[in-house]
Amino acid sequence: MAILITGASAGFGAAMCQILVNAGYDVIGAARRSDKLTRLHETLGERFLPLSMDVGQKDSVDKALASLEGKWAEIDLLVNNAGLALGLERAAEANYADWENMIQTNILGLTYVTRQILPDMVARDHGYIINLGSTAGTWPYQGGNVYGATKAFVHQFSLNLRTDLIGTRIRVTNIEPGLCGDTEFSTVRFKGDEARAREVYRQVSYLTPEDIAKTVLWLYQTPEHMNVNYLEIMPVSQAYGGLNVTRTPG
Repeated sequence: MAILITGASAGFGAAMCQILVNAGYDVIGAARRSDKLTRLHETLGERFLPLSMDVGQKDSVDKALASLEGKWAEIDLLVNNAGLALGLERAAEANYADWENMIQTNILGLTYVTRQILPDMVARDHGYIINLGSTAGTWPYQGGNVYGATKAFVHQFSLNLRTDLIGTRIRVTNIEPGLCGDTEFSTVRFKGDEARAREVYRQVSYLTPEDIAKTVLWLYQTPEHMNVNYLEIMPVSQAYGGLNVTRTPG
């Protein structure tokens, strides 16, 4: 049996691959950037299988999964990690193409990969699906509009999956990280503006990809009768804010 991690070329995904391989598991790292997967393979060795796959394209997912053979074809843990945020404009000024891209990857891609893997898990009556959500799926912020909505979908989809799977030994967890640095997240969100991305994490003690990867390892190694429905994680430097109130002059 193997573990399949999407979005494996950098950030959370790359850290998960490293930590899970080092823990003794066979890991398939799936991503669009095959060059980065090749470098991971050189580092991690034969317990790591690079898999070129774009979760936002059904044909790419089908071709990639059909290429898996032997132990690699039996997925015991699916980590739906691939996702992105684009832009931080308010809704009236947002780029609609960015909204479509986030929906395509964060919702349609995640659900399609899940739907392709799940029947085999059900047939074996064993498996685990871990989805990467976000605190943005629960706590709104200005400019989070569609990104937050996609992560709210992931939260509810995870709960409904578990409901559909009652009576099986298949577990489902949604991990909901808060502010996490040392990834490409903000660079992608701000479309390559490194200075703006760095400002997000300036003088902040943030979560790291290794924190999330170790959480995935812990979840996978918990007793099989135990299901963590969702797990919200924030750095100590982050907390909830109050509700905004607009006062009318006069």
